[in-house]
Amino acid sequence: MNETPIISVKNLTKFFGSIRAINHLSLDIYPGRIIGLMGANGGGKSTLIRHWIGLYLPGGGSCTTFGIEAAKLGPKELARIGYVHQEGKLIDWMSVAKLIRYVAAYYPNWSSEIESRYIEEFELDVKARVGKLSPGQRQKLAVLLAIGFQPELLILDEPAAAMDPLARRKFLELLMEIIQVSGRTIVISSHILTDIEKVIDHALIMDTGEMLCDSSMDNLREQYTKLRLTSLNGSIPEKLPFENIIEIDQNGSKAIITLSGNLKSNAELEAIADNIHCQMEQLPLPLEDIYQLVIENKQ
Repeated sequence: MNETPIISVKNLTKFFGSIRAINHLSLDIYPGRIIGLMGANGGGKSTLIRHWIGLYLPGGGSCTTFGIEAAKLGPKELARIGYVHQEGKLIDWMSVAKLIRYVAAYYPNWSSEIESRYIEEFELDVKARVGKLSPGQRQKLAVLLAIGFQPELLILDEPAAAMDPLARRKFLELLMEIIQVSGRTIVISSHILTDIEKVIDHALIMDTGEMLCDSSMDNLREQYTKLRLTSLNGSIPEKLPFENIIEIDQNGSKAIITLSGNLKSNAELEAIADNIHCQMEQLPLPLEDIYQLVIENKQ
């Protein structure tokens, strides 16, 4: 890959007291992608993100953003980054309208078009005091403040957790529009995998401070196959002749198996099923299932 990464993490380690939050993690993030960062609470996702924007200093290793050591990012570089955290602080005593104007004043490239459309679509009450907003409305406002200046790098840490399903759908549609600008990059950390599956093209899966998966969604989907086998002649053999079976649910004349690794072509799998007198159906694997497989089968 000839592209220059906008974020580069090398052998990063971070301790909080005796707790190791990040364990010798290396990662490059390239421009023009929507990246899903997944992992259980306490798995290190937010800690990693905060290194990217210089809020945390590495205990070991390094982290650079836009080619600069993240801890030394200046106003010029930070003005290229939009960041939303689900617990982000807003100025509660201001009205929504005044807070938007306050933030917009810092950015010459603030988009009044994005602002107007967003306020209308997400039904933000610009007259309301920020401190009186519901959690979902606060999240909507925080997202607007992060995208209004059209950042090159947009980092969203559980950005839609408090939004209702309709608002989440509109939000994801908005992300798809934002990424259309050449070179723009979005990293979205979320536990609502059914949502981010619709928009991401690259997957990062963390567990206990380690990166278990760093893969394009296309490659990740090719690593796992789920098959339903139905016997055409009695019971299915107890020992099935498929390679790399990692999950099996077998009962009499039916079985559902999940395969991983260097998978055979669909025609080759069909031939194996024919040899044991079975009808084979390939089943879709949603991101939630793939995530669970990655976590359960980590080395």
